[in-house]
Amino acid sequence: MTVNPAQDARLMETLQEAMDSATVARVFGAPIVHEGVLLLPVAKVGGGAGGGSGSGQEGTGREGRGMGGGFGTAAKPLGVFVLKNGEITWRPVVDVNRILLAGQVVAVAALLAGRALLRTRRRRATRVPTTG
Repeated sequence: MTVNPAQDARLMETLQEAMDSATVARVFGAPIVHEGVLLLPVAKVGGGAGGGSGSGQEGTGREGRGMGGGFGTAAKPLGVFVLKNGEITWRPVVDVNRILLAGQVVAVAALLAGRALLRTRRRRATRVPTTG
């Protein structure tokens, strides 16, 4: 496989941009001051990258080759530090979606346990006693 310097340079540029964007400023937001209270937002930031290339025979017998790559990031708010009257407190973000998901999981587990309990009771009630 031949090396294309222009593609390699563009790949290195993209990776450098990705590394430059992964700074502490992405985790801690700009401080906000309101009525003497300082708020410092905090987020969880993550990312990943991948790429590859290859070559081989196509179905027609010709030589084929290709390459590709990608990069992605995600950010999730965690909460805010509050500085008020010289005291610092932490206020976590309430993730309503996570709470709803946990409630749904508990509800499904309760329904399955209830169904199993009812089936067991029905089997015992319909069982014919044997006399020996």
